Amino acid sequence: MKKKFMGMAMATVMGISTLTGCATTTVEEAGEAEAPAEEAATEDAGEATEETAEATEETADAAETTDGSSTDSLTGNGDKELHVFLYMQEHEKKIYEDLVKEFVDEHKDEIKEVVFEVTTQDEYNQKMIANMTANDMPDVFYVGPAAVRSYVDNGYILPLDDYVDADTIGSIWGTTQEIYRYDGTNVGSGSLYALPKDLSCFAFAYNQDLFDAAGLEYPDPEKPYTYDEFVEVCKALTIDKDGDGEIDQWGVANADQFGMTPFLYSNGVKFLNDDMTKVNVANNEQLKEALTFYTDLTKNGLTPSVEQDTALGGYQRWLDGQVGFYACGTWDVAAFMDDATFPYKWNLCGWPVGPSGDGRSHTWMGSVGYCVSATSENPDLAAQLVAKLSTDEEGQKAVSGISTGASIQLPNITDLAYGEFKDAVNSGKVPYASNVDVIFGYFDGNDHYAAALQETDYTYNGEWFTPFWSGVFNIKNGDISVEDFLQQVEPEMQEALDEAIELQNSATN
Repeated sequence: MKKKFMGMAMATVMGISTLTGCATTTVEEAGEAEAPAEEAATEDAGEATEETAEATEETADAAETTDGSSTDSLTGNGDKELHVFLYMQEHEKKIYEDLVKEFVDEHKDEIKEVVFEVTTQDEYNQKMIANMTANDMPDVFYVGPAAVRSYVDNGYILPLDDYVDADTIGSIWGTTQEIYRYDGTNVGSGSLYALPKDLSCFAFAYNQDLFDAAGLEYPDPEKPYTYDEFVEVCKALTIDKDGDGEIDQWGVANADQFGMTPFLYSNGVKFLNDDMTKVNVANNEQLKEALTFYTDLTKNGLTPSVEQDTALGGYQRWLDGQVGFYACGTWDVAAFMDDATFPYKWNLCGWPVGPSGDGRSHTWMGSVGYCVSATSENPDLAAQLVAKLSTDEEGQKAVSGISTGASIQLPNITDLAYGEFKDAVNSGKVPYASNVDVIFGYFDGNDHYAAALQETDYTYNGEWFTPFWSGVFNIKNGDISVEDFLQQVEPEMQEALDEAIELQNSATN
């Protein structure tokens, strides 16, 4: 059966500002061609200018574009070649480039060349589809949890069990071991197909300066707000600062694509049935209650209106000190701790808890993993590089801020995260929100907090959720009621889910 697949951006990306490893895309069948399905996250290189740098017994030819995309050629004395294709931000690139250079130096008698290509996220997916169509895959690239099944079913990636030792696998977060395992039927068991670039989650951030100005007590990290309590605090933070009759400071800013679901999850909401084959929104009372609460925040003026949000997004309003609360991914911390970027005091708290939930504040986790191409001519070497990027202790100290002073993620190595990283935060060595235990609480799942992957990560693609999040603005505008919206959107969501199931079945068959 000939297939043609095209990439689709997944409604997952955590922070529009600083998209990191958590952003992934999925693929769907679109027509005819030889290439099978797959998911990926992306950034494209483009035209480049050349820079050449030499080190001992190694040269690096770097081609870099004006948008920050680059391709480095790192050489040794051996005969093996690898092509690494990833997306990442500028401040991440230097850290990972140094790790790749170290790897080439450590294996210089084996390696002839490692091409290290880093692109922008907008372009990565298109290039990956071109690679799949041409059957010319990089040796190392990204896979997200939602794409593991399609990548494996269509023969794109190798299991790492035979290439990475058990101690290395056992050192990382248990969640990332589960989400990258697949036994041919179920995600969560079977062989491990990726090692994490990161594991992240969305906590909630609040602007302490705005709380001080309003005479409000800071949120209690051990007792997340109820829905009603959160509304009252947002009312106190929503003001006309300059007296011109227009609100210019709001209690909260939300992004429907990624910042809505924690409000809903904290009221016990699930969008699908247990086996994830049926959409359940039309007659879902917990969802109706939570979505009414969420959209009323905007309808009652406690967030910027849809029109105002379109003019200036919530992230920028947060950076400008115009909102009291905003989502904070683990990758956002370094930016928020930078006075030049965010010149306000801030801290972390939990998302508000709904009346029909389990009494805990819920959010979602995200991740992207490094995988090895099934067509790699040097799979063992590629797997060793994947382990270097994911589990190298010095590299993890750099990305977590222990050695660099700027944290863009928690360490993948759990002992390092709970040990030296937390110690460095508590001592002030790593600039971080003092309520860092909120994040660990979400990761651990304690009495106050819980986190999990979104349901889109367990279905063959996440397109079934797009009609939901992309239509919520109509409720905020008053164009449709919550109840009518849920009735209207369910058939469209179900149709997209059915297509994903059909795509999955055709791949496995």
